[in-house]
Amino acid sequence: MYKVIGFPRTRCMRVLWLLEELGEPYELTPAMPQSEPVLAVTPDGKVPILVEGDTAITESVAICTYLADKHGSFTFPSGTLDRARQDSFTQFGVDVLEGALWTAAKNTFILPEEVRVPAIKEVCKLEFSRGLKTLERRLGDGPYVMGDTFTIADIVIGHCSGWAIAAKFDIPGDGPVYDYFKRLRERPGFKAMKTRVDATS
Repeated sequence: MYKVIGFPRTRCMRVLWLLEELGEPYELTPAMPQSEPVLAVTPDGKVPILVEGDTAITESVAICTYLADKHGSFTFPSGTLDRARQDSFTQFGVDVLEGALWTAAKNTFILPEEVRVPAIKEVCKLEFSRGLKTLERRLGDGPYVMGDTFTIADIVIGHCSGWAIAAKFDIPGDGPVYDYFKRLRERPGFKAMKTRVDATS
């Protein structure tokens, strides 16, 4: 059984979502970043953490990539063009969408108040909006970013959509991107993750 350490309403949601999609059992230890249970496992104090045996892995994308590769699901094989395209979407989610959200969060409640730049949040919202327009152009005819195949790239991008709603960023009320986000939220794995998160946090 996998062990996941992290506060559910963080990037930890990505790992839980994937584990639900995989149907793999896991134990969740809710813990905030920089808390004692987290620092006991990793010196950087970041969550989520996946513990397997004596090994602890940090960084949500690294964890999801490991799990998908290990179980041969929700990913394309490494060394293929499809995997390169998938990784491109994953990196887009992290660099463009999450980058805007994370910078806004740091300047809202994470960084010490005296160094925050509140005005940067409007820039972040603009960057996020532009990112969604890019996503719309990149979406094909399939239900997911890689066509008919649901991958960890969808998990990363889908998580960013929920983060954006919580952060009061603008999300389309209709159109291809709206429909895409709606399909992600309708997946049984997402619903199971959401139930677990709501019950834990």
